[in-house]
Amino acid sequence: MEAFLLGEEPSLTRVQVAERAGVPLELAVQLWHQLGFPHRSDDDVAFAESDVEALRLTSDLVRLGILPPESQAALVRTWGRSYARLAEWQTTLLAGVATEGGDPATALTELASDVLPRVEALQTYVWRRHLASAAQHLLEDHSSLSSAETRLAVCFVDIVGYTTRSRSLDGAELVEWVDRFEHDTTAQVVDHGGQVIKTIGDEVLFTVADPAAAVEIALTLAARGDDADDPFPAVRAGIAHGAVVRRLGDVFGSTVNAASRLTSAARPGTVLVDAGVHEALTADDPDGEPGWRWRRLRRVSAKGFDHLQAWRVRAAKS
Repeated sequence: MEAFLLGEEPSLTRVQVAERAGVPLELAVQLWHQLGFPHRSDDDVAFAESDVEALRLTSDLVRLGILPPESQAALVRTWGRSYARLAEWQTTLLAGVATEGGDPATALTELASDVLPRVEALQTYVWRRHLASAAQHLLEDHSSLSSAETRLAVCFVDIVGYTTRSRSLDGAELVEWVDRFEHDTTAQVVDHGGQVIKTIGDEVLFTVADPAAAVEIALTLAARGDDADDPFPAVRAGIAHGAVVRRLGDVFGSTVNAASRLTSAARPGTVLVDAGVHEALTADDPDGEPGWRWRRLRRVSAKGFDHLQAWRVRAAKS
């Protein structure tokens, strides 16, 4: 099975791979550890020619400055974690289909031979489309070309009562419930030109350049959660607008922390925003966007903030 998935039978030790690639063994081992690969001794025949080529390519990226020393470890770890999660999910999916009939090992091999080339091609397509989109966003935001910091609206959307509800669901029901939340939230974010940064169990973190779009997304999701006939869960949200540091697909900084604190302070079905969002959307009109109502709250006491200004925003009644 391993030889089939790798495309060739392992025939090399890690010492031989490093020698053929022209890379110091210490660096090769370091890279494999960062990628999350299992530990191998110098005598283990566990590598193939594809490992030699991968090590050469990595060395080329270092030489070209694509993998500078100060960010090499973090980038390689991110690659490793992302592909490890993807591989685990894909293997579980294939195994589930294979166990429906016949010998699982044989069925899995036959299924993989038919599926893997298609999955590999599709992964390349998805990566290139996201690469094109990210490049376009970078070119549109000229400040990002010379700095890792940019101004964004950051929003957390959090399921209300997740712990209590999850106890009443079996495994399959819980997965379906969370999948619906993530799917519908992602659809809203993408439709408004935003980007989902990550999902954390019962919470989704997304960013969008336009704070008005962030408010619209959050209000739409909060309204759905109030509808008894809608299976979408009840949620609350917090939005902050300001300087954000982007790194390896994640976001950092006080703006992100403020959005998180506002989410924790929000009541079920409500959306709280910080001064950055309020100022951006009411600069020309004290009433802000048509169809929204604002209510200033007491300053939120939150870790890392002495007094966090907050406004509750809601859709105006028709």
